[in-house]
Amino acid sequence: MRPTDLASLVTPSDPRWHPDGRRLAVVITRVDLDEDRYERRIHLHDGSDLRPFTAGPSDLHPRWSPDGTTLAFLRTPTGDDATTQLALLPADGGEARVITSLSRGVSAYEWSPDGARIVLVGDAWIDELADLTPEERRRRPRRITRLPYRADDDGWVHERRRQLHLVEDLDADQPRVRQLTDLPDDVASPVWDLDGRVVHAVTRARGLPDTEPHEQVISIEVADGEEGSAVTVHEVTWGPRGSWQSVHVDPRGVLLATGQLDPFHWPGVNRVHEVATDAGEDNSGLRDLTGHLDRDVLPGAGLRPVDDGFVAALEGRGTVGVVHIAHADAGDEPVVTEVFGGARVTIGVDVHPDGATLAVCWTDPRTPGELSVLRDGGEEQVTGFGDALRAEVELAETERWTFERDGTEIDAWSVLPAGLADANDRSVPVLINIHGGPTAQYGDHFFDEFQVEAGAGYLVVGINPRGSSGRGTDWARAVVGRWAEDAPVDVLDLEAVADAVLERYPAADPDRLGLMGGSYGGYATARLIARDDRYASAIVERGLLEWGSFGGTSDIGPYFDRMFLGSSLLDDPAPHHAASPLWDASNVRTPTLVLHSDSDWRCPVEQGERYFAALVTAGVTAEFVRFPDEGHELSRSGKPKHRLERFEVILDWHGRFLR
Repeated sequence: MRPTDLASLVTPSDPRWHPDGRRLAVVITRVDLDEDRYERRIHLHDGSDLRPFTAGPSDLHPRWSPDGTTLAFLRTPTGDDATTQLALLPADGGEARVITSLSRGVSAYEWSPDGARIVLVGDAWIDELADLTPEERRRRPRRITRLPYRADDDGWVHERRRQLHLVEDLDADQPRVRQLTDLPDDVASPVWDLDGRVVHAVTRARGLPDTEPHEQVISIEVADGEEGSAVTVHEVTWGPRGSWQSVHVDPRGVLLATGQLDPFHWPGVNRVHEVATDAGEDNSGLRDLTGHLDRDVLPGAGLRPVDDGFVAALEGRGTVGVVHIAHADAGDEPVVTEVFGGARVTIGVDVHPDGATLAVCWTDPRTPGELSVLRDGGEEQVTGFGDALRAEVELAETERWTFERDGTEIDAWSVLPAGLADANDRSVPVLINIHGGPTAQYGDHFFDEFQVEAGAGYLVVGINPRGSSGRGTDWARAVVGRWAEDAPVDVLDLEAVADAVLERYPAADPDRLGLMGGSYGGYATARLIARDDRYASAIVERGLLEWGSFGGTSDIGPYFDRMFLGSSLLDDPAPHHAASPLWDASNVRTPTLVLHSDSDWRCPVEQGERYFAALVTAGVTAEFVRFPDEGHELSRSGKPKHRLERFEVILDWHGRFLR
């Protein structure tokens, strides 16, 4: 695989069954390098064929109306100032109709149970900026009174408000849109109660300082608004506090909330909680349904309530499967049944109206993504995107293995360059990758970076050290409070990789070891090269490199140190200094590329600036590459041309020292 082969990647996501059970909508994404964009179109599977259903170029989030007559979706037209709006399309085809025109667009929505109304999350400028031209908004000084005031991939969030709106009279030429909430913070994840009179959602918790990341479940009774009224603010009932990703209503009318009871339980595992009708702000009235599993439930990949429980994506050791979790009496653990698994990763799931048949989007190491239908114990693969890719591109083989350190088994993946089996001893360069997070993981999924690196002739290796996800709470929290140590447990796990690789692969060259990682991976790379000069080349990408300034510039800075270091900068600056790779830059001898994005507000570019300056001051061979108009997610969802150019930068740097 070469960098330009990004254009050959096709991935399905967000499958949605039609109420009649005979049709299935799914989003198909292609990379358009020529236009420097992603083409996303909704396709329709009717049991025999998969065909485009919307025109694109960027259509997402398909949802059928309850009666099946209409497909709603989010459409983003081309153009620098384009905003995402809600569109409706007849289920039998025809012309899509965009029915909203909010100044900054729509980010989420949900049909009412009777299909007569839609609740949506709408984005608008604050009053002071609403009537200004884009040029005047950019010119004016920014007055900031709260935290956070900017967010990665979302810009200056203090300049806009994200609230619930109600869309009514859907058949009218111009449906009526009125604002439902007027809260000081963003509202997300709306869902209707079964009777269509109450909307549940998530917002920032009230009554806490801006430095606290707590969220709260809220409920809004939706009454009829006055004719012609643009804003009909409804009373909000405040429910449980926690760190909530989403809320759902099951067929019994029971509210489910996914996340954690306290954001400072992170790193940990996200759980599904049943919320009693009288649940209070003190978290009384919550029942943990998945804590006994000690694994992450991933609602982003799909959580679907069914008559006898719910179906959810569940993370394992390098995998994400699909499980059915049955209703259980209070005091009993719910019965959990795996319904989709194996050496692959689920990226989307939906349940058929029959309550048993599933549509699943998934990936494995040789397949960027496929759509399968699971019915009566069998699996029918609907798409053949992996076969099409392999017909064009020779993909490298992936090998999963383990090694031990300190009596603990650690999972590893190698992507093998062509000819490795016949290579002479000590003749193949090695490139060790470190994932972000740290509460994330490598796994049995397609990873374009590993394939491109192996295609360039490297033996590519990634591991899941302690602190990763996939193996429960204790594994994830093994790094908490440890990073101020000279040799924290995750760093020791990562240092052990090189020797494990050299022992497993005789062809691996100990004099040509490369190291790289992004986000936490950038942080860990910087720590490793300050401790050991065995690495011939390194790339520190979008890393957290100095905790002190990170606390004031990152969108998660006001609380992230308390999650991982166990204290804030004001409590005790000593751990922040000890855990910052910046202050060890004088120990680095490895040629190091610092790679960053100018609009990264998760690990802001000042982190890379300071680290690069420190390396140069220390006499290290170093370069600094910055990508304009990109955020923290450049490697995964940045502009296609920037992703290609990033690959070229990486291969060029390592090629100077490892080829």
